[in-house]
Amino acid sequence: MDSLSQLALGTAVSLAVMNRRTAVWKAALWGAVAGTLPDLDVLIDQGSAIHNMVLHRSESHALFWLTLFSLPFAALVARLHGEWGLLRRWWLAIWLVLLTHPLLDTMTVYGTQLALPFSNYPFGVGSVFIIDLFYTLPLIVGVVWVLVTHGGHRGHLGQKANAVGLLVSTAYLAWGFTAQHQVTQIARASLSQQGIAVEHLLVTPTPFNTVLWRVVAVDGDGYHEGFYSLLDKQPTITFDRFPRGNALAAELQGVDGVQRLVAFTKGFYKLEERAGRLLITDLRMGQEPNYSFTFAVAERRSPLLVLAEPEQIPMAFDIPRSLDWLWRRALGEPLPPPR
Repeated sequence: MDSLSQLALGTAVSLAVMNRRTAVWKAALWGAVAGTLPDLDVLIDQGSAIHNMVLHRSESHALFWLTLFSLPFAALVARLHGEWGLLRRWWLAIWLVLLTHPLLDTMTVYGTQLALPFSNYPFGVGSVFIIDLFYTLPLIVGVVWVLVTHGGHRGHLGQKANAVGLLVSTAYLAWGFTAQHQVTQIARASLSQQGIAVEHLLVTPTPFNTVLWRVVAVDGDGYHEGFYSLLDKQPTITFDRFPRGNALAAELQGVDGVQRLVAFTKGFYKLEERAGRLLITDLRMGQEPNYSFTFAVAERRSPLLVLAEPEQIPMAFDIPRSLDWLWRRALGEPLPPPR
C-alpha cells in the first residue's frame, strides 16, 4: 500500500495496543516510524531497475526477519523513554505494527516476499489497489480523534474511535476480497462462454476503488483484457485480445532480468519489440497499452545486444481522459477502455 496508508495503520495499531499506558504521542510516533520502516528498502539501489522492482518488499517485508527485529527495536524504545516496565507491551505493539505492514501489502497485486529466508515467493492477493482512500480514511479519522481527545473521558472515546477505524478498514479489505471472488466467478463464466482456455487468470481492482475490476486472462501466445463493474447490468465481461510476444522468449531466455520478471509476475507478462528494442512488461499493474513496469532489456543487433542496465519505460497516458473513463465505467456505463 501507499506510504500514507502504512503510516496511518502503524499509528492506529500502536495506539490500540498501548491503550494510554504511555503518552499518546509516544505510541503514535513509534507506530508511525515502525509502520514506515519496511518501505525504506526503496532507498537501496539493488543494481538495476528490474532488481529494484523485484527486490522491493523482500527481506524488509519478511515476517521472520521483522519478528527478530521487533524485540531490540522495542527495547530501544522502552529504554529511550524510561519505560522498561512496559517492554512487553512495547514489544507487542512494535511487532504487530511491523507485521501488519507486509500483510497489508500482500492484499495488493505487487508481490510481497513474506516467507524469506525460507521462500522468495511473492505473495499478492490483488483485492485492493495500492492507493484506496476508502481503506485509509477510517484509519486517519480514528488516529486524529485519539490525538485530539487524549485526556480523561474524551480520551476513552478517542480510543474507541481508533478501534472503530481499524475495524472499518479491515472490513473494507474483507469486502474487497469478497468482491474479487464474485468477479472471478463472473470472469470464468464469461471466458468459458467465449471459448477462451485460461492458463493464468488475474482479477484486480482498477485505481482507487473496489467497484470496477480489471480481468486479465493469459491464453497461449496472447492475453485477454476485460473490465467489470459491480454496477453493470449484466454479469458478463467483454474481452479484447492482445499478442503476448512468445516468439521473442527464445532470444531472451538467458537474460537474468527477464527470468526474474517472468517469475515475479507469475506468468502475467508480455514481450514485444519496439523501435529496435526488446521490452518486457508486467501485465498486472496498469492497463493496455499503459503499464507501470515496462523495461527495455535488449537491442536488435547482430548478435542481440543484452542491455547491462535495463531501462524502465515511463507510462504515457492522458490522466483526465483516463479518470473520466474510470468514473463513468465504474458507475456501469458500457464504455470501451481508452487505448
